[in-house]
Amino acid sequence: MAALSSKALQELDTKYHLHPFTNHDELHAQGTHLVRSGSGVYVEDENGRQLLDGLAGLWCTNVGYNRREIIDAVHEQMSKVAFYPSFFNTTTEPPVRLAAKLASLAPARLQHTIFSNSGSEANETALKIIRAYYKLRGKSGKTKILSRTFSYHGVTLGATSMTGLPGCYQPFDLPLPGFIHVPGPHRYAADTELDALAYGQWCVDETARIIEKEGAETVAALFAEPVQGAGGVIVPPAGYLKALRDLCRNNGILFVADEVITGFGRLGDWFASNLWELDPDLMTLAKGITSGYLPLGATMISNEIAELIEHGGYFAHGFTYSGQPTTAAAALANLEVIEKENLIAHVREEAGPYFQEKLQSFANHRAVGEVRGCGLIGALELVPRAGKAALTPTAMLGNKAVNLIRAEGVIVRGIRDLIAISPPLIITRTEIDQLFDAVGKGLDRLWN
Repeated sequence: MAALSSKALQELDTKYHLHPFTNHDELHAQGTHLVRSGSGVYVEDENGRQLLDGLAGLWCTNVGYNRREIIDAVHEQMSKVAFYPSFFNTTTEPPVRLAAKLASLAPARLQHTIFSNSGSEANETALKIIRAYYKLRGKSGKTKILSRTFSYHGVTLGATSMTGLPGCYQPFDLPLPGFIHVPGPHRYAADTELDALAYGQWCVDETARIIEKEGAETVAALFAEPVQGAGGVIVPPAGYLKALRDLCRNNGILFVADEVITGFGRLGDWFASNLWELDPDLMTLAKGITSGYLPLGATMISNEIAELIEHGGYFAHGFTYSGQPTTAAAALANLEVIEKENLIAHVREEAGPYFQEKLQSFANHRAVGEVRGCGLIGALELVPRAGKAALTPTAMLGNKAVNLIRAEGVIVRGIRDLIAISPPLIITRTEIDQLFDAVGKGLDRLWN
């Protein structure tokens, strides 16, 4: 295939390509950024400029770019059998091995996995399995789904209905009936005088009131990201998630951990559910499962649910690419890299603490209203000169800061009036220094 110039690609992009989560008028006015290559924690843009990727692609490139181990595993698998479905009482070797590997890493009750293509599909799969489970138990009236404000669960109709971000669901006249948002523990946004622990307890108490109002006999499940990523890197106060899980257990409601972002080392453990002893009934995965090299989602379910599904007759769910052998091979190679390079321990003992130290150093920066973080993920809430009270819905300080920080050679994400940071797990102290040096310069320019 003949190479195209950056200008030619940008023109074709403007003419033919609809981008996800994009204001296309702004995109066309500014022109598309092109990434030409990547290696380690860096990508190279259309101008040959090296940029430190402080968001790991989209919270996912955990082992960094250009890993030969994954590339070679994909090539080897494609040379054997690039694709065959797991329909027709048939499968291939990689998804079998991957399901077994996930069972060895996940919380003890989660021993069964069905594969999909994304986090959205993993959550949509969980929704259908939950409905099937209750139908088989003779409880078809339990259909309502709880999720939290500031949550993000995907872009399918069901997953968008669970997402607690108005900008995601209002343009599509969602949520669908039966999807109920309960308070997420975003104390900063609530402008409450309660401290973090007290506000977290208030959120649990309010969730209990909503369950009582709706009737626990009608509520099927609660979906929760251990750290709410796209909602603004909302780190739960101590004890809050366990209290939420216990509330569900006491009311006969399934607890689903959406670990699409937090899985595979981001917080210094394979899963936040292990780290915080959440013991979920279902767990949804994607992103870091392949470090983004190929699309893959996974829904892990408890032994109790799996037994009922397996003996419940014909299971009429799945995707053409459920258990796609090449993507599963990429995942296996990715997990092997994480293990061989001790990246979980690296995040827990080295990179994570140093990252958090540098992040917290911005607590007294004049442009920062709050700092949040855990492991290798963090956020800085931004404020204008007149302070938090002067923020308006159109301020969008996050996007302004992103552009200024990118000019300093680092990519971060803007969300409303904050920036989110989530670099590859392989990042070194020197690279963390470079990342936060650019953030500091960008925020100084934002203020000035």
